[in-house]
Amino acid sequence: MNDDTMDTKEMATPIHILLVEDNPADIRLTQMALKSNRIANTLLIARDGEQALDALFLRGEYRDSRRPEIILLDLNLPKKSGLEVLDIIKKDEVLRRIPVVILTSSEAEEDILRSYDLHANCFITKPVNFSQFSTVIQSLDNFWFTIVKRAPESP
Repeated sequence: MNDDTMDTKEMATPIHILLVEDNPADIRLTQMALKSNRIANTLLIARDGEQALDALFLRGEYRDSRRPEIILLDLNLPKKSGLEVLDIIKKDEVLRRIPVVILTSSEAEEDILRSYDLHANCFITKPVNFSQFSTVIQSLDNFWFTIVKRAPESP
């Protein structure tokens, strides 16, 4: 990467990401990968399915937040599962436009099929080490944050 690319990347408009993850180690891993890949972002973290819905519907402690431009969603969550959250997102007229990336430790075929049946935008099994995880985050940046035209924010 040359210096011009780095400067452009550092000056990019931050992408607003909702990370729905209950594992503190995976939260930290995601934060480190975003930072090491120099991805301009604002990261909102929801640690269970109910918090995720509050963040998306701008309720409670999230009422002054803004809706995310992309959601990184774990499937194994307390209170409401990731699949339940995904189902609610994709049934809502405003929320369904937000890309949902399933980022989970599951490799179960039924989880993959169910996620796509509920209109997940993609399904990624979390890599086990930082280097591989960082590569996944870089790929997300290259595709979802750089190439893809996302729907404009709705009220």
